[in-house]
Amino acid sequence: MNWFKNLYEKFRLKLRSNLPFFIVCVLLLLFIAFYLYNNIVYSVHSGEGGVLYRRFFGGTVVDRVYPEGIHFIFPWDKMYIYNLRIQQIPYEFDVLTRNGLRVHLNLSIRYYPERSLVGVLHKLVGPEYVQTVVIPEIEHVLRILIGKMAAEDVYTTKRSIIEKALNEAVEKVHRRFISVDNVIIKEITLPQVVAQAIQNTIEQKHRAQAHVYVVERQQREKERKIIEGEAIQAYNKIVKSSLSPDILQWMSIQATLELAKSDNTKVVVVGGGKRGLPIFGNMILDAPGTFEFLPEGAGKSKFQKEKSDIEIQKPADGTKPSQGGAVKGGYETMTESNTATKELPEAKSEVNR
Repeated sequence: MNWFKNLYEKFRLKLRSNLPFFIVCVLLLLFIAFYLYNNIVYSVHSGEGGVLYRRFFGGTVVDRVYPEGIHFIFPWDKMYIYNLRIQQIPYEFDVLTRNGLRVHLNLSIRYYPERSLVGVLHKLVGPEYVQTVVIPEIEHVLRILIGKMAAEDVYTTKRSIIEKALNEAVEKVHRRFISVDNVIIKEITLPQVVAQAIQNTIEQKHRAQAHVYVVERQQREKERKIIEGEAIQAYNKIVKSSLSPDILQWMSIQATLELAKSDNTKVVVVGGGKRGLPIFGNMILDAPGTFEFLPEGAGKSKFQKEKSDIEIQKPADGTKPSQGGAVKGGYETMTESNTATKELPEAKSEVNR
């Protein structure tokens, strides 16, 4: 314990005698540490990896990638930090087609460096590997491919060929210790005149194809109408063979009864046939053995002629005519409008017998 006290007393005496020198040394060490902090202490963040370069002991360390965390190195050494996540870089450039037209391409490139090969990548390529390897390789492949194609092919049908060529470029880049996740063609821009011409050509092509389907549809419609006409013709033959004069007479009576029951105001012309049934339009309902229509215009003139033949007998003394009048032209004499209605049940009972 005494030796410790003796050592402490000697140190205190030297410190008192050399105090300015000790203060200068401490300040100098603090200044050096503060000034060289960024060269001594390195922080590797999430998703990153560090590559160490030793100035005096072999140069770049290619067999080790420093993981995430804090690392202390000598101030004369240096550590390079690489982003190991999937990254995206947009790139645009112009390329000439086979016929000399300028095409503008807008790409999106997704890539990331191989973690285990970051040291080799740093030694052989360097931190600017995107501008050195990735972009030039992909641009070279696209320039060669599009230079062999016409503008129409670039705009329409050959896009899959471009993507296939990009896959080949990705394989070449992968040999340089870089993985290209995908190359997306975001936009292909042609000159406005060429793009409009191509669009019009495609539109006319689709219109021509649409006309083919229209013609086919009309042909189908023609066949459908032929089948429908044949069916209607067969139906009319069956109906015609089943309509006898008695059935037509019964249908005429039913129509007359329904007409008599109606409350609507109507004008009924009776007595046009042999049995005195009404006339509907130009169709005579009670023509036995026939079912015919009067020609257009003939019905009206006949009706006017028959109407003009009707004469009401007037007394010689000028008094009012009687309720019943003599009718010429084959029409029966009518006393009241109710007479036709009274005769309907009798006609119905006759048909039932």
